[in-house]
Amino acid sequence: MLKRLAQCVREFKVPTFLTLIFIVGESVIECVIPFLTAEMVNKIQAGAELQEILRIGAVLVLLAVLSLCCGGIAGFTSAKASSGFARNLRSDIFGKIQTYSFENIDKFSTSSLVTRLTTDVSNVQMSYMMIIRIAIRAPLMFIFSIIMAYLMGGALATSFVILIPLLVAGLLLISSKAMPAFRSVFRKYDRLNESIEENVRAMRVVKGFSREEYEKEKFGKAAENIRMDFTKAERIVAMNSPLMQFCMYFNMAFVLIIGSKLIITNQGSTIGVGQISGMLTYGMQILMSLMMLSMIYVMLTMSAESAKRIYDILREESTLTNPENPIVSVPDGSVDFDGVSFKYSRTADKFALSDINLHIRAGMTVGILGGTGSSKSTLVQLIPRLYDTTEGTVRVGGIDVRQYDIETLRESVAMVLQKNLLFSGTIKENLRWGNENATDEELAEACRLAQADEFVRSFPDGYDTRIEQGGTNVSGGQKQRLCIARALLKKPKILILDDSTSAVDTKTDAFIRMGFAKYIPETTKIIIAQRVSSVQDADLIIVMENGKISASGKHEELLRSSDIYREVYEQQMNGGSEDE
Repeated sequence: MLKRLAQCVREFKVPTFLTLIFIVGESVIECVIPFLTAEMVNKIQAGAELQEILRIGAVLVLLAVLSLCCGGIAGFTSAKASSGFARNLRSDIFGKIQTYSFENIDKFSTSSLVTRLTTDVSNVQMSYMMIIRIAIRAPLMFIFSIIMAYLMGGALATSFVILIPLLVAGLLLISSKAMPAFRSVFRKYDRLNESIEENVRAMRVVKGFSREEYEKEKFGKAAENIRMDFTKAERIVAMNSPLMQFCMYFNMAFVLIIGSKLIITNQGSTIGVGQISGMLTYGMQILMSLMMLSMIYVMLTMSAESAKRIYDILREESTLTNPENPIVSVPDGSVDFDGVSFKYSRTADKFALSDINLHIRAGMTVGILGGTGSSKSTLVQLIPRLYDTTEGTVRVGGIDVRQYDIETLRESVAMVLQKNLLFSGTIKENLRWGNENATDEELAEACRLAQADEFVRSFPDGYDTRIEQGGTNVSGGQKQRLCIARALLKKPKILILDDSTSAVDTKTDAFIRMGFAKYIPETTKIIIAQRVSSVQDADLIIVMENGKISASGKHEELLRSSDIYREVYEQQMNGGSEDE
């Protein structure tokens, strides 16, 4: 895990290395300063010349400036290194998620992925900065200060034999008690983000059912759970301060009492006022180093859970991979299902699709009807290889889809979903997702085919009209027509409409289908629909039931041979849905 995370340092190795160098320099200087200060105090006590005292004072000032410079530069380089590390880490996580198949994405909730990209990365970033700064500085200061304390104070340094084990044991106990609370917080962050995401995405539903108070209460509970865990952890960690204060004041009292007694009894022959001053400083540095190490321990333990969650994303391998020598050209838009069965999980008991045998010639228009849960969408998702079949083979252009380069295959297949999304940006920018090099004329032509050109031009800014996130400032029917236009700009060999005209009226739906027949005759068109009128003119109509093909044929044939199709047709005709 550490090896994989360390790969994200990349181009920020130099600032990382510079941070280490300047931190070492700062630590050495800060340990030398108390020694020279003690020497100056002793010389003043001994009645030294002013010139000698000024010389030592100048050296101390110079060392202080050097220490300040080293610390400042280390702060700058560590900030640059840690921020760059976090940027690379986020990029690697986001890039990895882009390679995932739907099966991989199903393992992680959206809210969990957001938490890992934000909170978890921030924790790891903070830990990285602490490692290259404090985790280097604290041990060095601890070692150097102990050495200097024994060189300077001799017997007075025995106080550390008592204090250090006491402080270490106390800090470890505090940290071990706080860690379970810190670990549980991250799972609760996922639930908090999930509550936010659901509320924002379904804001119209929430307001439509007047459930604002319920949503606020649900969010409040999630926030309260996080507060309670953090409060519990922080209460335990807060014990660091009194423990530190106790050790610090015990050391001061010990040094002052024993040191004063030695000075009085030995008349300054074994130890002087300068040594006592230095011992107090070194004692403070030793205890502060241990305090910093305890903070590092707490932070590293917290971020270890974050690092593990990040590593889970980075090590996850896509269940869909390119073959060794992928095919990079799709001959035509023919589609064949040979003995296909599929289930979403290998451990699932029930197949979503069972024994599908279907042959679609290039350029055909195929309609798919079926009730909710009949696996219509699952069937078409196997064509661009969003999932791999569990059994059997799907062929496009006569070639097994698993032999294609995935990007090549998906460039040849355009899917328009019932709930397709538009992204923040202008209408032009959204349309060019289909073809980034499309001209304005091509954009307008695609919109005319999708019956979108008229309403787009009715906007004050036309094709430069800005779309809000998710397309919230256009109607459902307008959004669907823009998504159809976007798909047409890909000039695909296979066009799949997954109930994507459900929000438009039957007249507009008919115009869209007429446009397809006239302008993209060679494109294979697969239309999933709830309305018989949307598919009754298709070359082939498939009726799905419980993950199987119940019947197939043309409109007239199915009226005679399929009870399901005939029942749906009669209900819609008698119910007047054709005129809606």
